Amino acid sequence: MNFWDVHGWLFLAGITLFPRLTMLIAVTVPFGLLAWIGWAFVPHLTVAVLATYYYWDTNPVLCIIAWFVAFGGTGAEGKTVQSATRRRRT
Repeated sequence: MNFWDVHGWLFLAGITLFPRLTMLIAVTVPFGLLAWIGWAFVPHLTVAVLATYYYWDTNPVLCIIAWFVAFGGTGAEGKTVQSATRRRRT
């Protein structure tokens, strides 16, 4: 299955910038418990795992980019939460 046959640029932008909201609205596959935990705590990583699982054979470059975004996005979210918590304490 090719990513571009199923999704377009709007979905790609949404899943990159707003992974929780996009997965909640656009993904019709029923999630299992592990996927819901991933959705709640590490959404970028969940997107990378699902992208690799479904699209590695047809779009490996897109999957590699998803992994870079996963590590960068999860790290950036953590730093943002950490800095916001520090500002509230002071």
